[in-house]
Amino acid sequence: MKEEVLSAAARRNLFLSPEALEIIDSNGYPIEFVNTLLTALAKNTMFVTKKDVIDFLNGDKTIAETQKTIAPKNKRQTDIAVIPGTDVTGQSTCVGNIEDFAAYFRSRYNLLKKIIVKRRDFGPSVSIKRAIELGREINIVGMVYERRTTKNGHMILTVEDETGSCPVFISKDSPLISETFVDDEVIGISGKPASRGNLFIANEIYHPDIPAGHRWEPSDSVSSIAFISDVHCGSKTFLRPQWEKMITWLRANAHQMDLDYIVMPGDVVDGIGTYPGQEDELEIKDIYDQYSALSDYLKEIPDDIRIVLHPGNHDACRLAEPQPALSEIFTKTFDSSIMMVGNPINLRVEGRTVVSYHGKSIDDWISGVRQLTYEDPLAVMKEMAVRRHLAPMYGQRNALAPEKKDYLVMDEVPDIFVSGHVHGAGTMEYRGVKMINASTWQSQTDYQKMHNFNPDPGIVPIVHLGNGRVVMKNFMD
Repeated sequence: MKEEVLSAAARRNLFLSPEALEIIDSNGYPIEFVNTLLTALAKNTMFVTKKDVIDFLNGDKTIAETQKTIAPKNKRQTDIAVIPGTDVTGQSTCVGNIEDFAAYFRSRYNLLKKIIVKRRDFGPSVSIKRAIELGREINIVGMVYERRTTKNGHMILTVEDETGSCPVFISKDSPLISETFVDDEVIGISGKPASRGNLFIANEIYHPDIPAGHRWEPSDSVSSIAFISDVHCGSKTFLRPQWEKMITWLRANAHQMDLDYIVMPGDVVDGIGTYPGQEDELEIKDIYDQYSALSDYLKEIPDDIRIVLHPGNHDACRLAEPQPALSEIFTKTFDSSIMMVGNPINLRVEGRTVVSYHGKSIDDWISGVRQLTYEDPLAVMKEMAVRRHLAPMYGQRNALAPEKKDYLVMDEVPDIFVSGHVHGAGTMEYRGVKMINASTWQSQTDYQKMHNFNPDPGIVPIVHLGNGRVVMKNFMD
């Protein structure tokens, strides 16, 4: 902020005493107000003292008449809420028995089947057992159990539903052979059974997907929402100067631009023991102190911005997804106005649907799908949207808790879909959905260097809720 004030003063040929500069800087006035103050002072003096600034603020000088032209905006009431049924916090009942697993996969299958059968180009379907019995062209919906390629280059998918399973044949000459399939996703299949056995020959494959006609519809909202992910408070590599620069910018500009909401998609602290050798890279080695420090940082954000915070894999929370909100034993020093929610979470913000997910499953997508890389996390997010599931592959590096409902199904089409985890920053639009990878506030760690992992830190994605315009505000410059 001091640099901005000094630059504004220099443009007006003003010289500020250190005391005058300190008063202006320490009060966090918006830059628009600072410009008004300096313009008014420039009419009467070249050297600005502490008394000049105080007199102006108190209205004791005639030049204070200029200040009266500044009309304060009345802050609107914010409108943000968790969509019912999307937060596991206080709802977790799983113990890991066979009944839990059966209910979990049944929930996934039924939720995604409902989306597939609503596709205009799919139509009615029957169970796998009934399709084999009918022996004619028909539609089925199944969960992918296994994928394999024959020695002749054909693909065989084994799919199952509540009535049974069958192998699905995809010819090497079919355009479907180039499609990507992952274990435990739910797909629709149009085809017919072979003349003998229970082999089903596929003609078309249908994913749940975002509807092709979905678009971002402009609204009369004037608010914006920002995303601040992977703060990693407590790490020696936490980018404190850039964070402070961001806070100064928020205090100066958030009110004017109606930046009313901030969502923090996990890894808000660095945690303890989350990767080999982490202790050597910690500035704060106590998990409680990490959260206490973070709460102090968040108190610097203007009070009228609503903050939503959920955990990631570095946070003091169960690793298995869905993750409940952080326990009060860690968040007791935070302002009570901060919404502590689970991961993932669906939010309704001024009529927009926002899906926020930390993104730990990105590791599984990249290890399981050849063309996906850490350099392009948005491509991974698109694959999630196509399957309408954030983490379909069970039993991989990303732990999944068998709740009675699969909270990682994207059963409602989002307007904004955000993730973090991989410390990248970017945005793209897929069928009207604004996709955001939300950067980090941690520079490269030794562990990341060892794995040739290059973060893209210090960037805040901001989405205008009315027109959908996305700005990537960079604080590394």
